[in-house]
Amino acid sequence: MASAGDTPATKPADGEEPKKSWADEADEDGAPPGFENASDAVKDITQKLETAVKVDGGEVVDEPDPSLKTEGLRERPEAEITTKTEGDSIYASAHKFEELPLSPELLKGLYVEMKFERPSKIQALTLPMILTPPHKDLIAQAHNGSGKTTCFVLSMLSRVDPSVPHPQALCICPTRELVVQNLNVLRKMAKYTSITSTSTASEAEAGGTGIRRDPIREQVLIGTHGKLKNWVQKRLLDLDHVAILVFDEADEMLKADGFADDSVRLIKMIRKKNPKVQLLLFSATFNDAVKRFAVTIAPQANQVFVAKEQLSLDVIAQYNVRCPDRNAKTRVLKEMIFPNCERLGQTMIFVRTRESAKSLHAEMERDGYKCTSITGDMQHAERDRVVQEFRDGTTKILISTDVLSRGFDVSQVTLVINYDVPVERDQVTPAYETYLHRIGRSGRFGRKGAAFNLMCTAQDIDVMNRISSYFKKSIEELKWDDEDEFIKVLNKTL
Repeated sequence: MASAGDTPATKPADGEEPKKSWADEADEDGAPPGFENASDAVKDITQKLETAVKVDGGEVVDEPDPSLKTEGLRERPEAEITTKTEGDSIYASAHKFEELPLSPELLKGLYVEMKFERPSKIQALTLPMILTPPHKDLIAQAHNGSGKTTCFVLSMLSRVDPSVPHPQALCICPTRELVVQNLNVLRKMAKYTSITSTSTASEAEAGGTGIRRDPIREQVLIGTHGKLKNWVQKRLLDLDHVAILVFDEADEMLKADGFADDSVRLIKMIRKKNPKVQLLLFSATFNDAVKRFAVTIAPQANQVFVAKEQLSLDVIAQYNVRCPDRNAKTRVLKEMIFPNCERLGQTMIFVRTRESAKSLHAEMERDGYKCTSITGDMQHAERDRVVQEFRDGTTKILISTDVLSRGFDVSQVTLVINYDVPVERDQVTPAYETYLHRIGRSGRFGRKGAAFNLMCTAQDIDVMNRISSYFKKSIEELKWDDEDEFIKVLNKTL
């Protein structure tokens, strides 16, 4: 759907064929290239996997905001990566960036600005697939910190002709914050080139008014669906020259009701203009339904996937804590865990709803525990302040909804507490990817970490049993009121 700031397209001159946005395309008949059999998949994905802001019994549930990217690479040599290439193409892994068709200016950006020494495992596998003509589509999944952002940023930069003053590379993100993060990486990498770039979060750069009034001439564009549609409708953005289209956090972009609809229409629109446009779908996770949908969209794409059981982050010790009631969960925090947080580093506590985050924060503050909380309804400046305080170590305990379950990296986080076990919208089905991302906030960059899953209902227990089975990971159970057991576990995390 269009954002609140979207306006109707400028009226064309008499006799002129009106330009259409991908919102306009929705009313037309006929499937876009690659979508001839996709209608059922679209319905399935949008009905079952909706990730717009949800309401749970009157309380608001936040969706992940994958806006805070990894602070460095975290290679996992033990992870099994499977690849599938279309046709008879054979790609050799790149052991050095010099083995790739990159300009000297881009190589300088990689070595001097990015401080890279060699391609990461995911870069070594995917970059030859992306950069080798005839530039096939790619569906790629690998853990956060593996170098995915570099893959698609470098790919976009490598496809640009600096002499053509039109957008040639387009990256779509689910949030404004992720747009900002990716643009910062791109500009750093492109420092020694003449390639120009902008984003939907950079409107203030155009005259300082905060409203874009001039046509987009920059060659690389990163943005969210709403603002991009607004620019197309205002005749500010011409997509005729786009050669490469990237979706970051593609699982979010393909499973959210509004995002999936907009994503399909945008791909359709650009493919009509350029049937050879290269489509890259990158994400840390693809559940089976989203993966099937992605393959429907890009049936001839090369594929790179890390086995899901390898994504469970074995460096993180996981424990289930069976509590008699919800009050006992809070007692576990106050009596078993919080007294040890100072010497353990930093702790993240995940709750299901915004209301739970605020009430738990208030209760902890009332009892003298210093902590902060973050929810999706906070203003950008306030969210930035809370995050920065936590990054700086000013606060040691952060209570969060799933707004920070993806992409958020603070190296000193050693403990993650699932105060509410992660479930899907139906409140029954385990949210497997959410669990994976939540516990992945600890144990960053190879450090040890621990995760406590607090359970107090039969449904909580069932959810955790299914999560354990799904990831083929046995999760030890702790007695909620046995302080000696908690101390023993926490000492292992030091």
